[in-house]
Amino acid sequence: MIRRTCSDSNQTSRPTQKVVPSPSRKQCPYDISVESAAKLRKRVSNAVARRDYSHAIAILNRLLTLYPGQAEDYSNRGLIYLWNGQPQKALLDFNKAIELAPSLASSYNNRANYYATQGARESAIEDYDRAIDLNPFHVRARINRAVTLRELNCYDAALDGFEEALVFRQLIGEIYAERGRTYHLRGDWNGAIADYRRALTVFQTPSDTKAPARHPRWQQITNWLNQLQPAS
Repeated sequence: MIRRTCSDSNQTSRPTQKVVPSPSRKQCPYDISVESAAKLRKRVSNAVARRDYSHAIAILNRLLTLYPGQAEDYSNRGLIYLWNGQPQKALLDFNKAIELAPSLASSYNNRANYYATQGARESAIEDYDRAIDLNPFHVRARINRAVTLRELNCYDAALDGFEEALVFRQLIGEIYAERGRTYHLRGDWNGAIADYRRALTVFQTPSDTKAPARHPRWQQITNWLNQLQPAS
């Protein structure tokens, strides 16, 4: 940029000089001090894996400040609020996510989880249905819906739901475990034992003793199986 000097009436004009502005952060199109959304979301995932939910929420707060208006981030923060024992904050975030993106299936699944934990199972079923309508491949919503039907003592409908979920070949161990539990509660012990064993096969521990620990649900499923094993 050329800045021209004014001539003094008693002095000869000086040559114009080029003024080079000093570099400033405002001129840089990339502010390296601000973490990318992807990096922040990765940090959230790591915190959740450690079950450090308060830290995960703090990171999401920063993420939403830097990159506002992302429905998925509100939905995820709501789910973590729910895990952290803050259900009312969770509901506010789920509603905000749905307001921002009415077609985001995961937000309905997450809000349904809120309703289920609060005992509003009919409302939960409605939101699970909405999630499945928006994304028929949302297997987690299908499992959650079937579990909620079981809690309403609608065992046959729950079993139908698990059968439908199996078609997608995802989360198979979870489906066998929950279907087995449904057979168990309905009184079909043979069906329960068979499904518990299928689930344990899916979740089996590698033979290497230095390998990671068993699947988190292993012990729960084993306990359920042991309740029935003497009668088998």
